[in-house]
Amino acid sequence: MTDELPELRASDADRERVAEVLRDALAEGRLDMEEFEERLDATYKARTYGELAPITRDLPVGGVAAPKVDMMKRPEPDGSWASRIVGGEGSSTWAVAVMSGFQRKGRWTVPRRFNCFAFWGGGEIDLREANFAAGEVEINCVAIMGGMQVIVPPGVEVVVRGIGIMGGFDHREEGVPGEPGAPRVIVTGFAFWGGVGVERKLTRAERQRIREERRQEKLDRREAARELRDSVREEVRGTHRRMIEGHHDLMWERHEERRERRERRERRRRGED
Repeated sequence: MTDELPELRASDADRERVAEVLRDALAEGRLDMEEFEERLDATYKARTYGELAPITRDLPVGGVAAPKVDMMKRPEPDGSWASRIVGGEGSSTWAVAVMSGFQRKGRWTVPRRFNCFAFWGGGEIDLREANFAAGEVEINCVAIMGGMQVIVPPGVEVVVRGIGIMGGFDHREEGVPGEPGAPRVIVTGFAFWGGVGVERKLTRAERQRIREERRQEKLDRREAARELRDSVREEVRGTHRRMIEGHHDLMWERHEERRERRERRERRRRGED
């Protein structure tokens, strides 16, 4: 299988999974900052699985494996909330940013409790495309002279229970009812001279879908308006054509009447009538 790896192209999601392993290794002290930066740069430059595999080979989380090809035709996830609550332990349970930053985004599984810490740094926890280990998950944020941003998709209920001292937690998204079957996200923690923001955003794919729908609606309205104009124009032309034809018929009838009168006068003059 190793010989086949260089031939398989890696995706953005594959590179992001490797980057997440590197961030965890940095936080655990397995990599120093110089090694982390070198490997992270190589990760985002990698084009194939063969180039990604060596980057995490000496770290506890195994190296990158090529995707398995399943010859059985299985139903695709339907995108419903039920299909996104998958159970298990979660693909990442904590993150640390010390004078740096971290991200958790894309296709990942949110554990029942996710702990994150930022000191003179920042972090982003993006749940828009994530799966969930349970119907209720907790995001515990500790921000010391730093900040974090929790991004949730529409339909998710949010509860904020964090404490801020010379800092604060964003409560604007509280009180919005969740959709049936959607997970509940509880944001807890502590902020000192820092802040934790919570916001709702659509995914890029969803925004693109909405833009496409609006564009198509605009095109449909333009097409309907054009068809209406063409219909009205054709109706006006038809009415005008019928008026001209009616006028021609009337003029022809009058011409025939005058011709018949002239013929009668001529016959009377010749004494034929």
